[in-house]
Amino acid sequence: MMRLTSISSRDARLAAIAAAFGMVMAACASAPANTAQSQPAQPAAEPDAQVQSERETYTSTEIVEAVSDFFGVTAEAAGVLVERIFSDLGEPVGYIIGEEASGAVGVGLRYGQGDMVLRGETGTQRVYWQGPSVGFDAGGNASRVFTLVYNLDQPDRIYQRFPGVEGTAYFVAGMGVNYQRADYITLAPIRSGVGFRAGANVGYLAYSRRRNILPF
Repeated sequence: MMRLTSISSRDARLAAIAAAFGMVMAACASAPANTAQSQPAQPAAEPDAQVQSERETYTSTEIVEAVSDFFGVTAEAAGVLVERIFSDLGEPVGYIIGEEASGAVGVGLRYGQGDMVLRGETGTQRVYWQGPSVGFDAGGNASRVFTLVYNLDQPDRIYQRFPGVEGTAYFVAGMGVNYQRADYITLAPIRSGVGFRAGANVGYLAYSRRRNILPF
């Protein structure tokens, strides 16, 4: 049975991320508008066309239980969304649990941090992410994120830029997911409640070892 890695002092960290995000947004508001350059979305590949990792995977039962516990929703609600993801992508080799802050001043921005767990690996690996997104509303929010990880054979390959896959945004029972893909690795971040915005991540997210202030 999978044990979900706990996030200590979650409320304090969410507040810290949101405060740091506010400072960055204030700086970006005075920056040139053309800083929001995003890569074109990659077309969704058929599951059997992807390079499959040799790692063991997590079952849908394990993921449904983990998502349900993490977001505090019923197993039935989590199961509907997880079933859709599994139908598209199959069983993941790992997951990232964390939190993020997002908002928009002319263009959307998103910053987050979390811990990555891979089947067969000991312990967790710290991951940060940042990037522009489609979202021309003003304001911001903080939320939790549960990201399923596919076809990641080497942990350090997570540290790269992942464009969003066009046409893969799903919203079920107050949760939303959209796919990101690079080098045959696919990520499926699940966000809950007001923490996700329709169209977020249509640009890209860059995953890194350290927190970066500049999202580009």
